[in-house]
Amino acid sequence: MSKRILLVEDDPINVKFIQTVLTKKGGYEVLVSEEVDEILRLAREADLAAIIMDVSLSRSSYEGRKVDGIFITQLLKKDEITRHIPVLLATAHAMFGDREKYLELTGAEGYIAKPIHDPATLITAVKAVIEP
Repeated sequence: MSKRILLVEDDPINVKFIQTVLTKKGGYEVLVSEEVDEILRLAREADLAAIIMDVSLSRSSYEGRKVDGIFITQLLKKDEITRHIPVLLATAHAMFGDREKYLELTGAEGYIAKPIHDPATLITAVKAVIEP
C-alpha cells in the first residue's frame, strides 16, 4: 500500500505542520499542491494513499474561475480514475452540522477541524480514511 499523501493547503504554516507530522510521526511521503491541474494529475498518477483537502483555498482556480476544496473534491469523486482515493477534508469552518454537510456535498471519506494542534489527532484521522 502506498504511503504517499497529497496535501492540498494554501496556508504555509499548516503545510509545514501537517507535512512534518505526517512525515516524522506517520512515515508518509507528502506531496503538496494547491494548483488544480496538478492536483488532478497527481491524483491520477502518483499512487496516493489519501488526499488531505483544505476546504477554503484562496488561490486555486480551474478553467478560469476560483474554486475551493469542495469543488476539487467533487471533481476527484466524479472521475472514475480518482474516485477511489480517500479524501480527508480539513477546515476551519467547524460549525455544528458542517461535518455532515461537507461530507455529503463532496463524497469525502473524512473530516478534521482546523486548527490542528495535536499530531496524534491528525495521524488518527488520516489512518481512519486509509484503513477504515
